[in-house]
Parts: sequence; C-alpha cells; structure tokens
Amino acid sequence: MPAKISIVIPTLNAEANLARTLEALMEGLGQGLIRELIISDGGSTDATLKIADEAGAEVVTGTPSRGGQLQRGCAQAKGEWLLVLHADTVLEAGWSEAVADHIQTNRAPAWFQLAFRARGIMPAWVAGWANLRSRLFGLPYGDQGLLVRRIDYDKAGGYPDQPLMEDVAIVRALPRLIGLPVRAITSAERYQRAGWLRRGTRNLWTLMRYFAGTSPETLADSYRR
Repeated sequence: MPAKISIVIPTLNAEANLARTLEALMEGLGQGLIRELIISDGGSTDATLKIADEAGAEVVTGTPSRGGQLQRGCAQAKGEWLLVLHADTVLEAGWSEAVADHIQTNRAPAWFQLAFRARGIMPAWVAGWANLRSRLFGLPYGDQGLLVRRIDYDKAGGYPDQPLMEDVAIVRALPRLIGLPVRAITSAERYQRAGWLRRGTRNLWTLMRYFAGTSPETLADSYRR
C-alpha cells in the first residue's frame, strides 16, 4: 500500500527557513506516511530550489501568489491526504505519530497548535489567541498547517488563486476541523519586525475586511504597505 500523505509547501525565497522545515518532516518517512513532497515555487531567486532538489522534492513553478501556488501544488498531489505547510513552519517532534493516528481513526480535516520561535508574553498570547480562534470558530490560518483528505479538498473546491486569505477561504469551505495535539512552530520574524500588537491588530482588521467583502487583491496591496 502506498504512503498516504502528499506534503505541499509554497515557497518564495525561502532559503532561510526551508531546510529546517524539511528536516522536521523526515520522521514521517520512517513512519511510512509520506508519499511525496511537492514544493510550489513562485519564482525564487535564492537557494530555495536547490534545497528542494536536494530533498528530493517535486517542484512546481508559476507566478507568485500563495493561493495559486497551493492550487498548483495540490493539483499535482497523488496522496489520499494532503498536508499543507508554510515554508517557515516546523512541526515538532512526534508529529508523525499524531498524524498517523488521526488518518487511521478520523476523516475530519485537522490543524496544528500554533507556536512561535520566540519567547515572552506576546508570542504566547498571539499563539494562544490563534489556537482559541481555531477551536471556537473553526478558523485556523495557514501557518497552523492543514491536514485534509484529498476527496474533501476537491469537494471544497480547493485553494482559490488569490494573494491573501486563501487559507481562510479553504477552511470555510471544509467540514469542521479538528485541532491535533502537536505544535506547528513558525517564524516570529514578521511579528518582531512590525511589533506583536500592531501586527496582530492588523491581521484581525484584515480578516474583518475580508468577511465584509473586500477583495483579496485589495487586501494584499494594503497588507504589503
């Protein structure tokens, strides 16, 4: 029986974090979980593609747009389950056992517990809010990962080709997600650069505008500024 999981990672100049992310996935090979690794790249000019090649990944290339990149990457996947991760997100040791147990006993899509590679009150508060939001409202973001059966992904219409909020769009179209007892430890660089409170408030405001009907393109332009 072939391994069940296709891992899909979108990248764009991700050399600083990708190797660490891929290294953490190695335990899934030992468990016989990983069928393939797909890197969907948006035009990297650094060593991202070299790292992907050395890891034995299948590389899909196209225009930079995380929704579009994920759409292309998932279209190439052959596994019964998809595991979607950001390039700067590292699953903690033991993730493969929790994932193996989930796919053997449960059909529901799932997310991981967010944590940051940073210490202090604000990282813990932001991660805690994200995990609470995910449990109460079923709204995990992309940096919490997504484990979903291919059949459910297809029924939901897949990732939309949009530059922002592609993660919110897909989880709103899926059945209710389950939180796995495993941390997805992600880079804190963007929060540290912008300020924890400022970026957290900005993320919430962006989500509210999206729900109010503002286009992802308009939100992406505002987000970059």
